[in-house]
Amino acid sequence: SPVHRRTCQRTNFQSPMSRSIVRQSKFRHVFGQAVKAEQGYDDIRVSKVTWDSSFCAVNPKFLAVIVESSGGGAFLVLPLSKTGRVDKNYPLVIGHSGPVLDIDWCPHDDNILASCSEDCTAMVWQIPDHALTRPLSDPVVVLEGHSKRVGIVSWHPTARNILLTAGSDNLIIIWNVGTGEPLISMDDHPDLIYSVSWNRNGSLFCTTCKDRRLRVCDPRKREVVAERLAPHEGIRPMRAIFTRDGNIFTTGFTRMSQRELGLWDPTNFEEPIALLELDTSNGVLLPYYDPDANMVYLCGKGDSSVRYFEITEEPPYVHYLNTFSSKEPQRGMGFMPKRGVDVSKCEIARLYKLLDKKCEPITMTVPRKSDLFQDDLYPDTAGPEPAMEPEEWLDGRDEDPILVSMRQGYVPPKSRELKVVKKNVLDSRPTTRRSMSTLDTNSLPRLLEEIQNLKATVLSQEKRICDLENKLSQYTNGSA
Repeated sequence: SPVHRRTCQRTNFQSPMSRSIVRQSKFRHVFGQAVKAEQGYDDIRVSKVTWDSSFCAVNPKFLAVIVESSGGGAFLVLPLSKTGRVDKNYPLVIGHSGPVLDIDWCPHDDNILASCSEDCTAMVWQIPDHALTRPLSDPVVVLEGHSKRVGIVSWHPTARNILLTAGSDNLIIIWNVGTGEPLISMDDHPDLIYSVSWNRNGSLFCTTCKDRRLRVCDPRKREVVAERLAPHEGIRPMRAIFTRDGNIFTTGFTRMSQRELGLWDPTNFEEPIALLELDTSNGVLLPYYDPDANMVYLCGKGDSSVRYFEITEEPPYVHYLNTFSSKEPQRGMGFMPKRGVDVSKCEIARLYKLLDKKCEPITMTVPRKSDLFQDDLYPDTAGPEPAMEPEEWLDGRDEDPILVSMRQGYVPPKSRELKVVKKNVLDSRPTTRRSMSTLDTNSLPRLLEEIQNLKATVLSQEKRICDLENKLSQYTNGSA
Protein backbone atom coordinates (compact mmCIF):
# COMPACT_ATOMS: atom_id res chain seq x y z
CA SER A 1 0.00 0.00 0.00
CA PRO A 2 1.13 3.62 -0.45
CA VAL A 3 1.26 4.09 3.33
CA HIS A 4 3.55 1.09 3.69
CA ARG A 5 5.71 2.31 0.83
CA ARG A 6 6.06 5.74 2.43
CA THR A 7 7.08 4.20 5.76
CA CYS A 8 9.70 1.99 4.14
CA GLN A 9 11.22 4.88 2.32
CA ARG A 10 11.30 7.14 5.32
CA THR A 11 13.39 4.48 7.01
CA ASN A 12 15.61 4.32 3.95
CA PHE A 13 16.19 8.07 4.03
CA GLN A 14 17.02 8.29 7.73
CA SER A 15 19.36 5.35 7.70
CA PRO A 16 20.70 4.68 4.20
CA MET A 17 23.19 2.09 5.49
CA SER A 18 20.64 0.10 7.53
CA ARG A 19 20.18 -2.61 4.92
CA SER A 20 22.61 -5.49 4.86
CA ILE A 21 23.12 -5.34 1.08
CA VAL A 22 25.01 -2.24 -0.05
CA ARG A 23 23.53 -0.87 -3.26
CA GLN A 24 25.98 -0.67 -6.16
CA SER A 25 26.24 2.87 -7.57
CA LYS A 26 29.11 4.96 -8.86
CA PHE A 27 27.51 7.98 -7.14
CA ARG A 28 27.44 6.50 -3.64
CA HIS A 29 30.49 8.54 -2.65
CA VAL A 30 29.82 11.95 -4.20
CA PHE A 31 31.87 14.42 -2.20
CA GLY A 32 30.80 18.07 -1.82
CA GLN A 33 33.28 20.81 -1.02
CA ALA A 34 33.14 24.62 -0.96
CA VAL A 35 35.95 26.31 -2.90
CA LYS A 36 38.60 28.42 -1.17
CA ALA A 37 37.49 31.89 -0.13
CA GLU A 38 39.48 33.63 -2.88
CA GLN A 39 37.70 31.53 -5.54
CA GLY A 40 34.30 32.85 -4.50
CA TYR A 41 32.60 36.15 -5.35
CA ASP A 42 32.40 38.71 -2.52
CA ASP A 43 30.52 41.95 -1.84
CA ILE A 44 27.38 41.10 -3.82
CA ARG A 45 24.16 42.67 -2.51
CA VAL A 46 21.82 39.76 -3.15
CA SER A 47 18.18 40.74 -3.75
CA LYS A 48 15.87 40.67 -0.74
CA VAL A 49 12.69 40.24 -2.81
CA THR A 50 10.32 37.71 -1.24
CA TRP A 51 9.96 35.42 -4.23
CA ASP A 52 10.88 31.73 -4.31
CA SER A 53 13.24 31.84 -7.27
CA SER A 54 16.89 30.85 -7.18
CA PHE A 55 18.12 34.49 -7.74
CA CYS A 56 21.14 33.02 -9.53
CA ALA A 57 21.87 31.55 -12.95
CA VAL A 58 25.18 30.20 -14.18
CA ASN A 59 26.65 28.76 -17.38
CA PRO A 60 30.17 27.86 -18.52
CA LYS A 61 30.96 31.54 -19.21
CA PHE A 62 29.06 33.69 -16.71
CA LEU A 63 27.55 33.99 -13.26
CA ALA A 64 24.38 36.13 -13.02
CA VAL A 65 22.89 37.20 -9.67
CA ILE A 66 19.75 39.28 -9.00
CA VAL A 67 20.84 42.15 -6.73
CA GLU A 68 19.34 44.93 -4.63
CA SER A 69 19.02 48.17 -6.56
CA SER A 70 17.26 51.46 -6.08
CA GLY A 71 14.84 52.72 -8.71
CA GLY A 72 14.00 49.51 -10.56
CA GLY A 73 15.39 46.04 -10.99
CA ALA A 74 18.94 44.96 -11.73
CA PHE A 75 21.19 41.95 -11.88
CA LEU A 76 24.92 41.43 -11.91
CA VAL A 77 26.70 39.45 -14.63
CA LEU A 78 30.30 38.37 -13.98
CA PRO A 79 32.65 36.29 -16.13
CA LEU A 80 33.30 33.09 -14.12
CA SER A 81 37.00 33.96 -13.95
CA LYS A 82 36.31 37.29 -12.17
CA THR A 83 36.52 35.86 -8.65
CA GLY A 84 37.25 37.75 -5.44
CA ARG A 85 35.75 41.04 -4.30
CA VAL A 86 33.28 42.67 -6.70
CA ASP A 87 33.76 46.44 -7.00
CA LYS A 88 30.69 48.24 -5.60
CA ASN A 89 30.62 50.34 -8.79
CA TYR A 90 30.70 47.28 -11.05
CA PRO A 91 28.20 47.92 -13.90
CA LEU A 92 24.82 46.17 -13.66
CA VAL A 93 22.15 45.14 -16.15
CA ILE A 94 19.45 47.71 -15.41
CA GLY A 95 16.63 47.63 -17.99
CA HIS A 96 13.67 46.68 -15.76
CA SER A 97 11.63 49.34 -13.96
CA GLY A 98 10.60 46.91 -11.17
CA PRO A 99 12.49 44.28 -9.12
CA VAL A 100 13.82 41.34 -11.17
CA LEU A 101 12.25 38.02 -10.07
CA ASP A 102 13.87 35.34 -12.25
CA ILE A 103 16.74 34.92 -14.73
CA ASP A 104 17.68 32.05 -17.05
CA TRP A 105 20.62 31.53 -19.42
CA CYS A 106 19.82 30.33 -22.92
CA PRO A 107 20.97 26.68 -23.32
CA HIS A 108 21.96 27.33 -26.96
CA ASP A 109 23.95 30.56 -26.58
CA ASP A 110 26.06 31.26 -23.50
CA ASN A 111 25.84 35.03 -24.11
CA ILE A 112 22.03 35.24 -24.10
CA LEU A 113 20.09 35.63 -20.86
CA ALA A 114 16.37 36.15 -20.18
CA SER A 115 15.01 38.06 -17.19
CA CYS A 116 11.54 38.86 -15.87
CA SER A 117 10.27 41.40 -13.41
CA GLU A 118 7.50 42.96 -11.38
CA ASP A 119 7.21 45.51 -14.21
CA CYS A 120 5.10 42.92 -16.16
CA THR A 121 7.77 42.35 -18.82
CA ALA A 122 10.41 39.78 -19.73
CA MET A 123 13.59 40.89 -21.48
CA VAL A 124 16.30 39.10 -23.43
CA TRP A 125 19.89 40.35 -23.15
CA GLN A 126 23.06 39.86 -25.17
CA ILE A 127 26.02 39.80 -22.74
CA PRO A 128 29.43 40.65 -24.26
CA ASP A 129 32.25 38.12 -23.79
CA HIS A 130 34.36 40.57 -21.79
CA ALA A 131 33.28 42.03 -18.42
CA LEU A 132 30.80 44.91 -18.63
CA THR A 133 32.44 48.33 -18.68
CA ARG A 134 29.22 50.34 -18.30
CA PRO A 135 25.66 49.57 -17.20
CA LEU A 136 23.70 47.56 -19.76
CA SER A 137 20.23 49.05 -20.25
CA ASP A 138 19.29 48.01 -23.79
CA PRO A 139 17.77 44.53 -24.07
CA VAL A 140 17.79 42.77 -27.43
CA VAL A 141 14.03 42.37 -27.14
CA VAL A 142 11.29 43.30 -24.64
CA LEU A 143 8.42 40.80 -24.32
CA GLU A 144 5.18 42.51 -23.30
CA GLY A 145 2.06 40.40 -22.89
CA HIS A 146 1.45 39.87 -19.16
CA SER A 147 -0.85 42.16 -17.17
CA LYS A 148 0.79 41.42 -13.80
CA ARG A 149 4.32 40.69 -12.61
CA VAL A 150 6.24 37.96 -14.43
CA GLY A 151 7.81 35.47 -12.02
CA ILE A 152 9.20 32.66 -14.19
CA VAL A 153 11.31 32.51 -17.37
CA SER A 154 12.39 29.18 -18.88
CA TRP A 155 14.08 28.45 -22.22
CA HIS A 156 12.99 25.54 -24.40
CA PRO A 157 15.62 22.76 -24.08
CA THR A 158 16.00 21.91 -27.79
CA ALA A 159 14.38 24.57 -30.05
CA ARG A 160 16.16 27.80 -30.87
CA ASN A 161 14.75 31.09 -29.51
CA ILE A 162 11.69 29.61 -27.73
CA LEU A 163 11.10 31.12 -24.29
CA LEU A 164 8.33 30.45 -21.76
CA THR A 165 7.15 33.08 -19.28
CA ALA A 166 4.63 32.69 -16.44
CA GLY A 167 3.07 35.63 -14.63
CA SER A 168 0.91 36.48 -11.63
CA ASP A 169 -1.94 36.94 -14.11
CA ASN A 170 -1.92 33.08 -14.09
CA LEU A 171 -0.97 33.14 -17.76
CA ILE A 172 1.75 31.15 -19.52
CA ILE A 173 3.07 32.67 -22.75
CA ILE A 174 5.53 30.99 -25.12
CA TRP A 175 7.51 33.43 -27.27
CA ASN A 176 9.71 33.36 -30.33
CA VAL A 177 12.38 35.80 -29.16
CA GLY A 178 13.80 35.92 -32.70
CA THR A 179 10.70 37.81 -33.81
CA GLY A 180 9.63 39.14 -30.41
CA GLU A 181 6.11 37.75 -30.82
CA PRO A 182 3.98 35.47 -28.62
CA LEU A 183 3.32 32.08 -30.22
CA ILE A 184 1.15 30.35 -27.61
CA SER A 185 -0.83 31.59 -24.63
CA MET A 186 -2.37 29.28 -21.99
CA ASP A 187 -4.76 30.33 -19.22
CA ASP A 188 -5.47 26.92 -17.63
CA HIS A 189 -4.24 27.92 -14.16
CA PRO A 190 -6.79 29.55 -11.81
CA ASP A 191 -4.14 30.71 -9.34
CA LEU A 192 -0.47 31.64 -8.96
CA ILE A 193 1.99 29.37 -10.81
CA TYR A 194 4.86 28.24 -8.54
CA SER A 195 7.10 26.41 -11.02
CA VAL A 196 7.42 25.31 -14.65
CA SER A 197 9.69 22.57 -16.03
CA TRP A 198 10.12 21.38 -19.64
CA ASN A 199 10.61 17.68 -20.35
CA ARG A 200 13.79 16.50 -22.11
CA ASN A 201 12.68 17.18 -25.68
CA GLY A 202 10.42 20.14 -24.91
CA SER A 203 7.19 18.48 -26.09
CA LEU A 204 5.54 18.96 -22.67
CA PHE A 205 6.02 20.99 -19.51
CA CYS A 206 4.78 20.42 -15.96
CA THR A 207 3.61 23.11 -13.55
CA THR A 208 2.77 23.46 -9.87
CA CYS A 209 0.15 25.96 -8.80
CA LYS A 210 -1.29 27.57 -5.68
CA ASP A 211 -4.50 25.56 -6.29
CA ARG A 212 -2.37 22.54 -5.15
CA ARG A 213 -2.52 20.82 -8.54
CA LEU A 214 0.37 19.33 -10.50
CA ARG A 215 -0.33 19.66 -14.23
CA VAL A 216 1.28 18.31 -17.40
CA CYS A 217 0.65 20.64 -20.35
CA ASP A 218 1.01 20.15 -24.10
CA PRO A 219 1.69 23.71 -25.30
CA ARG A 220 1.11 23.07 -29.00
CA LYS A 221 -2.31 21.53 -28.31
CA ARG A 222 -2.86 24.28 -25.72
CA GLU A 223 -4.24 21.82 -23.22
CA VAL A 224 -3.58 20.12 -19.89
CA VAL A 225 -2.98 16.43 -20.69
CA ALA A 226 -2.69 15.14 -17.10
CA GLU A 227 -3.15 16.55 -13.61
CA ARG A 228 -3.01 15.46 -9.98
CA LEU A 229 -4.66 17.21 -7.05
CA ALA A 230 -2.40 17.56 -4.00
CA PRO A 231 0.59 15.33 -4.76
CA HIS A 232 1.71 16.75 -1.41
CA GLU A 233 -1.10 17.34 1.08
CA GLY A 234 0.28 20.53 2.62
CA ILE A 235 -0.81 23.96 1.39
CA ARG A 236 2.72 25.41 1.14
CA PRO A 237 4.41 25.87 -2.29
CA MET A 238 5.41 22.83 -4.37
CA ARG A 239 8.08 22.41 -7.04
CA ALA A 240 8.14 19.88 -9.89
CA ILE A 241 10.71 18.89 -12.52
CA PHE A 242 10.68 16.35 -15.33
CA THR A 243 13.28 13.56 -15.17
CA ARG A 244 14.99 12.26 -18.31
CA ASP A 245 12.71 9.21 -18.53
CA GLY A 246 9.51 11.27 -18.39
CA ASN A 247 8.65 10.88 -14.70
CA ILE A 248 8.07 13.94 -12.50
CA PHE A 249 10.02 14.65 -9.32
CA THR A 250 8.22 16.90 -6.81
CA THR A 251 8.97 18.66 -3.54
CA GLY A 252 6.31 19.92 -1.16
CA PHE A 253 4.90 19.64 2.36
CA THR A 254 2.77 17.15 4.26
CA ARG A 255 -0.40 18.18 6.09
CA MET A 256 1.75 18.46 9.23
CA SER A 257 4.13 20.83 7.37
CA GLN A 258 6.93 18.31 7.04
CA ARG A 259 8.95 18.66 3.87
CA GLU A 260 8.38 15.82 1.44
CA LEU A 261 9.57 14.68 -1.97
CA GLY A 262 7.83 12.47 -4.49
CA LEU A 263 8.32 10.71 -7.80
CA TRP A 264 5.33 10.34 -10.14
CA ASP A 265 4.46 8.68 -13.43
CA PRO A 266 2.35 11.26 -15.36
CA THR A 267 0.58 8.48 -17.28
CA ASN A 268 -0.72 7.16 -13.94
CA PHE A 269 -1.03 9.90 -11.34
CA GLU A 270 -3.09 7.84 -8.89
CA GLU A 271 -0.20 6.36 -6.92
CA PRO A 272 3.29 7.85 -6.38
CA ILE A 273 6.28 5.82 -7.51
CA ALA A 274 7.96 7.04 -4.32
CA LEU A 275 7.14 9.42 -1.47
CA LEU A 276 9.66 10.42 1.23
CA GLU A 277 9.27 12.64 4.27
CA LEU A 278 12.37 14.68 5.09
CA ASP A 279 12.22 17.17 7.96
CA THR A 280 10.17 19.96 9.52
CA SER A 281 12.00 22.97 8.11
CA ASN A 282 9.75 25.51 6.37
CA GLY A 283 11.95 26.65 3.44
CA VAL A 284 10.76 25.66 -0.04
CA LEU A 285 12.98 22.90 -1.48
CA LEU A 286 14.37 23.91 -4.89
CA PRO A 287 15.32 20.82 -6.95
CA TYR A 288 18.26 20.92 -9.41
CA TYR A 289 18.42 17.96 -11.75
CA ASP A 290 21.34 16.32 -13.55
CA PRO A 291 19.84 14.18 -16.36
CA ASP A 292 23.19 12.51 -17.20
CA ALA A 293 23.63 11.04 -13.71
CA ASN A 294 19.88 10.97 -12.94
CA MET A 295 20.66 12.80 -9.70
CA VAL A 296 18.73 15.57 -8.00
CA TYR A 297 20.16 18.17 -5.58
CA LEU A 298 17.73 19.70 -3.08
CA CYS A 299 18.49 23.20 -1.82
CA GLY A 300 16.08 24.68 0.70
CA LYS A 301 15.76 28.45 0.98
CA GLY A 302 17.20 29.32 4.39
CA ASP A 303 18.87 25.90 4.75
CA SER A 304 22.60 25.56 5.23
CA SER A 305 22.72 22.15 3.54
CA VAL A 306 22.32 20.54 0.12
CA ARG A 307 20.91 17.00 0.02
CA TYR A 308 21.38 14.84 -3.04
CA PHE A 309 19.60 11.76 -4.28
CA GLU A 310 19.90 9.27 -7.14
CA ILE A 311 16.79 8.26 -9.08
CA THR A 312 16.82 4.65 -10.35
CA GLU A 313 14.43 2.05 -11.72
CA GLU A 314 14.78 -0.22 -8.66
CA PRO A 315 12.90 0.26 -5.36
CA PRO A 316 12.90 2.52 -3.47
CA TYR A 317 13.46 4.54 -6.70
CA VAL A 318 14.75 7.67 -4.94
CA HIS A 319 17.98 6.84 -3.10
CA TYR A 320 19.43 9.25 -0.56
CA LEU A 321 23.17 9.70 -1.22
CA ASN A 322 24.53 12.34 1.12
CA THR A 323 24.27 15.87 2.51
CA PHE A 324 26.67 18.75 2.01
CA SER A 325 26.50 21.08 5.02
CA SER A 326 28.01 24.47 5.68
CA LYS A 327 27.55 27.11 8.37
CA GLU A 328 25.59 29.86 6.62
CA PRO A 329 22.04 29.59 5.21
CA GLN A 330 21.55 29.98 1.46
CA ARG A 331 19.48 32.75 -0.14
CA GLY A 332 19.47 31.08 -3.54
CA MET A 333 21.41 28.68 -5.74
CA GLY A 334 22.77 28.41 -9.28
CA PHE A 335 23.39 25.08 -11.03
CA MET A 336 26.09 24.69 -13.67
CA PRO A 337 25.15 22.80 -16.87
CA LYS A 338 27.16 19.58 -17.18
CA ARG A 339 29.34 20.94 -20.02
CA GLY A 340 30.77 23.51 -17.58
CA VAL A 341 32.19 21.09 -14.99
CA ASP A 342 35.90 20.16 -14.70
CA VAL A 343 36.28 16.59 -16.01
CA SER A 344 39.97 16.49 -15.02
CA LYS A 345 38.95 16.63 -11.34
CA CYS A 346 36.06 14.13 -11.66
CA GLU A 347 33.65 16.97 -10.90
CA ILE A 348 30.09 15.87 -11.72
CA ALA A 349 28.22 19.01 -10.57
CA ARG A 350 28.88 22.55 -9.39
CA LEU A 351 26.43 24.66 -7.42
CA TYR A 352 26.73 28.39 -6.74
CA LYS A 353 25.40 29.15 -3.26
CA LEU A 354 24.15 32.68 -2.60
CA LEU A 355 24.67 34.14 0.86
CA ASP A 356 23.72 37.66 2.01
CA LYS A 357 26.83 39.29 0.59
CA LYS A 358 28.61 36.69 -1.52
CA CYS A 359 28.38 33.71 -3.83
CA GLU A 360 30.23 30.52 -2.94
CA PRO A 361 30.80 27.75 -5.53
CA ILE A 362 30.41 24.17 -4.25
CA THR A 363 31.99 21.36 -6.24
CA MET A 364 30.59 17.82 -6.25
CA THR A 365 33.21 15.21 -7.15
CA VAL A 366 33.45 11.42 -7.34
CA PRO A 367 36.90 10.45 -5.99
CA ARG A 368 38.87 8.35 -8.51
CA LYS A 369 42.49 7.21 -8.39
CA SER A 370 43.06 7.38 -12.13
CA ASP A 371 43.80 10.65 -13.97
CA LEU A 372 42.25 9.29 -17.17
CA PHE A 373 38.91 10.48 -18.52
CA GLN A 374 36.14 8.62 -16.68
CA ASP A 375 33.71 7.45 -19.37
CA ASP A 376 31.18 6.13 -16.86
CA LEU A 377 30.89 9.49 -15.07
CA TYR A 378 30.56 11.53 -18.25
CA PRO A 379 28.18 10.17 -20.87
CA ASP A 380 27.65 12.52 -23.82
CA THR A 381 25.75 15.56 -22.56
CA ALA A 382 23.45 18.20 -24.05
CA GLY A 383 25.55 20.60 -26.13
CA PRO A 384 24.96 24.24 -27.09
CA GLU A 385 23.51 23.55 -30.57
CA PRO A 386 19.70 23.71 -30.85
CA ALA A 387 18.12 20.61 -32.39
CA MET A 388 15.51 22.54 -34.40
CA GLU A 389 14.18 25.95 -35.39
CA PRO A 390 11.14 27.53 -33.68
CA GLU A 391 8.92 26.98 -36.73
CA GLU A 392 9.72 23.24 -36.75
CA TRP A 393 8.81 22.90 -33.07
CA LEU A 394 5.60 24.86 -33.58
CA ASP A 395 4.68 22.54 -36.48
CA GLY A 396 4.83 19.53 -34.14
CA ARG A 397 8.39 18.24 -34.47
CA ASP A 398 10.17 16.87 -31.38
CA GLU A 399 13.91 16.34 -31.05
CA ASP A 400 16.10 15.30 -28.12
CA PRO A 401 19.06 17.55 -27.28
CA ILE A 402 22.10 17.29 -29.57
CA LEU A 403 24.74 15.59 -27.43
CA VAL A 404 28.46 16.39 -27.24
CA SER A 405 31.35 14.42 -25.76
CA MET A 406 32.89 15.61 -22.50
CA ARG A 407 36.22 13.91 -23.27
CA GLN A 408 38.06 17.12 -24.25
CA GLY A 409 36.40 19.21 -21.55
CA TYR A 410 34.38 22.32 -22.36
CA VAL A 411 35.47 24.75 -25.07
CA PRO A 412 33.24 27.83 -25.13
CA PRO A 413 31.84 28.59 -28.60
CA LYS A 414 32.28 32.07 -30.06
CA SER A 415 29.61 34.59 -29.19
CA ARG A 416 26.81 34.71 -31.77
CA GLU A 417 24.68 37.82 -32.04
CA LEU A 418 20.97 37.28 -31.45
CA LYS A 419 19.17 38.98 -34.31
CA VAL A 420 15.57 39.97 -33.64
CA VAL A 421 13.51 40.41 -36.79
CA LYS A 422 10.25 42.10 -35.87
CA LYS A 423 7.51 41.13 -38.31
CA ASN A 424 6.43 44.11 -40.36
CA VAL A 425 2.74 44.84 -39.74
CA LEU A 426 2.53 46.14 -43.30
CA ASP A 427 3.39 42.73 -44.74
CA SER A 428 -0.08 41.42 -43.99
CA ARG A 429 -1.87 44.38 -45.55
CA PRO A 430 -2.98 44.49 -49.19
CA THR A 431 -0.66 46.49 -51.38
CA THR A 432 -1.59 50.15 -51.68
CA ARG A 433 -2.95 51.25 -55.04
CA ARG A 434 -0.79 53.62 -57.08
CA SER A 435 -1.67 57.14 -56.04
CA MET A 436 -1.44 60.31 -58.08
CA SER A 437 1.83 60.97 -56.28
CA THR A 438 5.05 60.80 -58.22
CA LEU A 439 6.38 58.34 -55.58
CA ASP A 440 7.31 54.87 -56.81
CA THR A 441 4.95 52.25 -55.25
CA ASN A 442 7.89 50.07 -54.20
CA SER A 443 9.23 52.79 -51.93
CA LEU A 444 5.91 53.32 -50.08
CA PRO A 445 6.20 50.34 -47.68
CA ARG A 446 9.79 51.36 -46.97
CA LEU A 447 8.73 54.91 -46.13
CA LEU A 448 5.82 53.72 -43.99
CA GLU A 449 8.08 51.30 -42.14
CA GLU A 450 10.61 54.08 -41.51
CA ILE A 451 7.83 56.32 -40.16
CA GLN A 452 6.67 53.50 -37.85
CA ASN A 453 10.22 52.94 -36.58
CA LEU A 454 10.76 56.67 -36.00
CA LYS A 455 7.43 56.89 -34.13
CA ALA A 456 8.45 53.97 -31.92
CA THR A 457 11.83 55.63 -31.25
CA VAL A 458 10.16 58.96 -30.37
CA LEU A 459 7.71 57.19 -28.01
CA SER A 460 10.51 55.37 -26.20
CA GLN A 461 12.53 58.61 -25.91
CA GLU A 462 9.47 60.43 -24.53
CA LYS A 463 9.02 57.68 -21.92
CA ARG A 464 12.69 58.00 -20.98
CA ILE A 465 12.34 61.81 -20.68
CA CYS A 466 9.28 61.34 -18.41
CA ASP A 467 11.20 58.88 -16.21
CA LEU A 468 14.15 61.27 -15.93
CA GLU A 469 11.88 64.23 -15.17
CA ASN A 470 10.16 62.22 -12.43
CA LYS A 471 13.55 61.37 -10.91
CA LEU A 472 14.57 65.04 -11.13
CA SER A 473 11.40 66.16 -9.39
CA GLN A 474 12.04 63.59 -6.63
CA TYR A 475 15.48 65.09 -6.05
CA THR A 476 14.21 68.68 -6.12
CA ASN A 477 11.36 67.80 -3.71
CA GLY A 478 13.88 66.15 -1.40
CA SER A 479 12.16 62.75 -1.51
CA ALA A 480 15.10 60.92 -3.06
